[in-house]
Amino acid sequence: MTNENENDKDPSQDQVSEDAQKNKGLGIVAYIIFFIPLLVAKESKFATYHANQGLLLLLTAIIINTAGTLIPIIGWLLILPIGNLFVFILWLIGILNAAKGEKAPLPVIGNYDIIK
Repeated sequence: MTNENENDKDPSQDQVSEDAQKNKGLGIVAYIIFFIPLLVAKESKFATYHANQGLLLLLTAIIINTAGTLIPIIGWLLILPIGNLFVFILWLIGILNAAKGEKAPLPVIGNYDIIK
């Protein structure tokens, strides 16, 4: 028996979890094509959050690949492989967070808001 009273639950948490349950698929899609959730589920805070994370990840990948391509030898041997591994790991973390219905920011890059 728990001491927690069911009447003490925050109704906004139920709404967020309902939104997450309804839009998990769009949250996952956001890490592949970030703008699809913005078009399909405009009112979903969950889908918008993951679209923002997907856009941040895309911009990070562009920056890493541009830097790795422009810097000879060190870029090709270090920046590109390590940077792309970093992006891949963040991509997996984002997809797993969306699949679990969580709104957890991606490590290092996830605390910025581009899409509001």
